Amino acid sequence: MTALTRWIRRNLVVIAGLGTLAYLILPNVVVLVFSFNKPNGRFNYEWQRFSTEAWTDPCGVADMCGSLSLSLKLAIWATIGATLLGTMIAFVLARYRFRARSAVNSLIFLPMAMPEVVMAASLATLFLNMGVDFGFWTILIAHIMFCLSFVVTAVKARVMSMDPRLEQAAQDLYASPAQTFVRVTLPIAAPGIAAGALLSFALSFDDFIITNFNAGSTVTFPMFVWGSAQRGTPVQINVIGTAMFAVAVLCVLAGQLAGARRKRS
Repeated sequence: MTALTRWIRRNLVVIAGLGTLAYLILPNVVVLVFSFNKPNGRFNYEWQRFSTEAWTDPCGVADMCGSLSLSLKLAIWATIGATLLGTMIAFVLARYRFRARSAVNSLIFLPMAMPEVVMAASLATLFLNMGVDFGFWTILIAHIMFCLSFVVTAVKARVMSMDPRLEQAAQDLYASPAQTFVRVTLPIAAPGIAAGALLSFALSFDDFIITNFNAGSTVTFPMFVWGSAQRGTPVQINVIGTAMFAVAVLCVLAGQLAGARRKRS
């Protein structure tokens, strides 16, 4: 057995992990590279020459920034709604025992296991039967509904791992129920709530299938990208994708740095 073979066997797990990470990041690298491309035609699929024109004018494509702002607005409101409702549901399921608890747990899990096209068609049928006009509000309701399950799962896991003696200690020190919740329970559950909120934002901003069924004439950013792919993908789409990826990476790094700082203190 050669030295190289022994080294590979010792570091096989690390090599596999790095290979998987490279496989996941490669599409983002391609998007980054082609955001500096200057295509000759409508399609940005072949490298032609380096240019920063798209970065200096990211809203140079008609209606793109409008659809982007709409997607951001929907994601923010969907995150707020799903986080508030999901946090309350998670506390109820984790702290209280009632007759339909098992059934509610199963219903909460269903949107995560159900194919998106089934949920999209069901919501569209519901809105049609109710005579609701498709648009911003139908998209928002649909986004809150499918983001809710992810928030409940994240927060519930955090709440169930909490040590009840901490809350009991606060009560022994004459803290009121509201003070106990604000100063003890909420800070401990905050990482789960934050995880659910970030996941909701990403899912809402990225969603296409459910949005397409319930949007009517409203065009979000994923729908704009899909429509542009039929006519020719503008370079500005790569710019927006790269910017969103950079923001996500910065958020993760900020969270890691904050966690490391708390551990040192």
